[in-house]
Amino acid sequence: MQLSQYHNQDVKQRVYEALEKAKALQPKLNAIVSFAQDIEEQLEALKQIPKNAPLYGVPVVLKENVNTKGLLTTASSRILSNYIPVYDACIVEKLKAAGAIIIAKSSMDELGMGGTNLSAYSGPVNNPYDLSRISGGSSGGSAVLSAADVSALTIGTDTGDSVRKPAAYNGVIGMKPTYGRISRYGIIPYASSLDHVGYFTTSIADAAVALHVLAGRDDRDMTSSYREVPAYETLLNSDLKGKRIAIIDNVQNAIKDDAILANFNQLIEQLQKRGAIVEHVSLNEQLLSVLLPTYFIIANAEATANHSNLDGIRFGMREDGESVEEVMRHSRTAGFSTNIRKRFVIGSYSLFVENQDKLFRKAQKVRRLIVEEIKTVLDQYDITIASATGSIAPHPQDSVDEKLSDTYLIAENHMIMGNFSGYPSITIPCGFVQGMPIGVSLMAKPFAEQTLFDIGLAIEEETGLRGQIAEVEA
Repeated sequence: MQLSQYHNQDVKQRVYEALEKAKALQPKLNAIVSFAQDIEEQLEALKQIPKNAPLYGVPVVLKENVNTKGLLTTASSRILSNYIPVYDACIVEKLKAAGAIIIAKSSMDELGMGGTNLSAYSGPVNNPYDLSRISGGSSGGSAVLSAADVSALTIGTDTGDSVRKPAAYNGVIGMKPTYGRISRYGIIPYASSLDHVGYFTTSIADAAVALHVLAGRDDRDMTSSYREVPAYETLLNSDLKGKRIAIIDNVQNAIKDDAILANFNQLIEQLQKRGAIVEHVSLNEQLLSVLLPTYFIIANAEATANHSNLDGIRFGMREDGESVEEVMRHSRTAGFSTNIRKRFVIGSYSLFVENQDKLFRKAQKVRRLIVEEIKTVLDQYDITIASATGSIAPHPQDSVDEKLSDTYLIAENHMIMGNFSGYPSITIPCGFVQGMPIGVSLMAKPFAEQTLFDIGLAIEEETGLRGQIAEVEA
């Protein structure tokens, strides 16, 4: 459903219909960790909100790492299995002020560390187009619920491509705005220099409305921007005449699926017919081949520092021990999965004083070189474009988070560039292969979200996929 389709519905009816649909689909999708218990209180509070508020009465699903007062927030990790926040995240405040009703919290890869949504404490999330395939992650639960038409707006976070890749796998729009465009106050972090709040919709118009609602300065998040927030939805313009678009050849050359390449090439032809100036660029191949290792070092080092407070002492689950140190060791061993513990070991190793220069600081220098490479291109073009993924959503046994083949390193990880740079990036559905959705990824200059929406609208008009949803039988 799109936001415009809510206008003629009774508010209470629409909220409970969304809630019941989410519950009915839960056995098949396994996309929700907890349902809101205060629906009636939220509906009562809605009486104080103007009826012309942009999200008036719209049911919204939050990723499980968004703090919500009084509602379980586990980040899909056992160590937070009893954590109930005492405050709302900034985006929750903004959503409610805009009239939204929070109906549920969605599953994610544990603490956001993964790209499959197979590692959640509550179990794997299934793709609504083929329940035997993965949703992608780490924001897979929210992506699936958007694709399955539970809500017109679902919230995710994006540290590597955790909104944009699930969007491609599930045939929805996944938006990651500029770093600092949306406050992260109240978001359980993964890697502070890479984390972005993002979201899913099924139309560009809704994506524009959502950013207008969510963006803005928040003094509780010192990385949030003071820049004025435009009314993106009123400025939408799909005229492509003179728009300069750069195809990232490194990505397209790394993709081996002929059907994905053919779909991409057809879309490019359509954009050219609308007046876009499309040219090919090649980034430094050596830099692109180290995107994943560089990300892995920086993200895990920052995660190790950010999650040092999950120790079984201050909050979260606790395992008994004969000393404080033993309680902490037992709690972290029982509370984290093997994969998370492995990441913390790597992060700690990178932060050892004797290793910082040869690992962490070197990774930061490589990151800077990658960002400079992207900036050079975007100084000459309005956007870059590439296939979002090199394949359709895989089956669980075929999915990986970190694979070191040349094809995988570039075709499946190029969207990390949007996190390294902080530049805005969006994934837009562009067709189907073997009955599964695929998407394209766009990136623009800092705070040029309007450019992404405008060109995205033209793509949406060409594909005819506005409002596309998956029909899942309950």
